[in-house]
Amino acid sequence: MASAVRDLALRHFDTSRLVLEQVLHDESLLATLERIADLTAQAMLGGRKLMVAGNGGSAADSQHLVAEFVSRLTVDRPAMRAVALTTDSSILTAIGNDYGYDLVFARQIEALGQDGDVFIGITTSGNSPNIVKALEQTKPAGITTLALTGNGGGKVAQLADYSIVVPSAVTAHIQESHLVIEHVFCMLVERCYFGMSYFGETQDKELTKQWKR
Repeated sequence: MASAVRDLALRHFDTSRLVLEQVLHDESLLATLERIADLTAQAMLGGRKLMVAGNGGSAADSQHLVAEFVSRLTVDRPAMRAVALTTDSSILTAIGNDYGYDLVFARQIEALGQDGDVFIGITTSGNSPNIVKALEQTKPAGITTLALTGNGGGKVAQLADYSIVVPSAVTAHIQESHLVIEHVFCMLVERCYFGMSYFGETQDKELTKQWKR
């Protein structure tokens, strides 16, 4: 039994590693990540904000990512404009009760979204109805959108301006890669927003050292 449990754990770790390696070597994915990071930084510099939404584990990811922006990722710097649309239980339950759960994010975008904002919809399936509706709501509002997904992309990859599709159909592995992508995204936005020199060389040298190992 102990050996079987250990083998199960090792298989999961190894598969997660293989998925993340595919992400690492996907030039198109990395280019999209760089592009949306720059657009997000420019939006914030222009007084606009990042909005993020997802369901379940992706809701937790939304809140995690926004926390990195509003608090900090690795170094002290001014707070950055970001909001998770998953956190207000009164808003979520009111919209869910009055209009239906499919509109819990779209209604908030209608209320809070501004021309020039950025919205990230996180869905491992690529087909979450409330993320689909949220993306549809962004179109007339002039909001730049990114779908962070897996499973081949689904409907959201077709609706969003940009999409990052993790090459897996396993929810756990998609979410594991999403978290790494979200951390890298925040780090890139910081540098586009403040400039590389703001952070000094210490942290970036350490990252380079780790990369070469």
